[in-house]
Amino acid sequence: MAKLTVIIPFYQKEPGILTRALASVFAQSFNDFDVIVVDDESPYPADGDIVTFSEAERARVRIIRQENAGPGGARNTGLDHVPADSAFVAFLDSDDVWTPDHLAVAHAAMTAFEADCYFASITGGDAFYYHFGVADLEKTEAVERLSDDPLLIEIPGLTQVMLKNWSFLHLSSMVIGRPLFEKVRFDAALRLAAEDVLFFCDCVLAARRVVLSGEAGAVRGEGLNIFHGVDNDSPQFLHQQFNTWVALDRLESRFAGRPVEAASLRSYKQTARRQALWSQARLVKRRKLPQFDMLARWAMRDPRIITSAFGLAVGKFSR
Repeated sequence: MAKLTVIIPFYQKEPGILTRALASVFAQSFNDFDVIVVDDESPYPADGDIVTFSEAERARVRIIRQENAGPGGARNTGLDHVPADSAFVAFLDSDDVWTPDHLAVAHAAMTAFEADCYFASITGGDAFYYHFGVADLEKTEAVERLSDDPLLIEIPGLTQVMLKNWSFLHLSSMVIGRPLFEKVRFDAALRLAAEDVLFFCDCVLAARRVVLSGEAGAVRGEGLNIFHGVDNDSPQFLHQQFNTWVALDRLESRFAGRPVEAASLRSYKQTARRQALWSQARLVKRRKLPQFDMLARWAMRDPRIITSAFGLAVGKFSR
């Protein structure tokens, strides 16, 4: 019986990246799991990275191939194919790796404290400077310690903490139970940004209990990263900011009647508007046309971007 299913969305352009991720899965001290790899029409196919594993290890990996649906769509496909005997689902991005006891700590914590959702900490290189560990939350937030070794905490006002700064959360260090993976899904339309944050919030809202661990459960890798591959001057940046605004708008509707969370979300939405407009102003400065089609699409959903554009223009001329 597989107590846990590992879901790995796969879209990479070079060999060896999935091999590294799977090696960290097979090195787990907790070994009652199966693996679903969703090949999201990857330029380099997933099959090429599993040939080096033993026959027994390959037998535990199911590869599902599909037309490209983006990271959220790939993870949804994995969730839709979780075996009936699995009690938990763990996510791992194909360019990340797990520490050896990640699944053991997660399984023990979720079982002992009857939790539906678990987050470990995650570490990374210099490009991952904005992330911080769960242990750091004890310095700034009201937390309840559940265990000292390993450090396990819960936060009564977790949604408020998340929406102040969600940089301590990452999919590769997240494990969820059956009550969540049976009903919560990613918004597959958000292909460039924020599908993970929306999923985090939906899981936290639906969970009976959420446990967070100070232990590093994963290490961030350096493979193809769609979000960080889009810089401020990329043609996709406006679309990425629109994706972010859409996700925040949907979250705001989920937090209707919760003024602290709603205020945070409105502030983030305004930041997305401003970043989008500044990117278009840079195009004009370089004597290029703004992306009128995308701006019109945004304005249809969010007339306030027009007000923001006017305010930006007035501020520029007044200076």
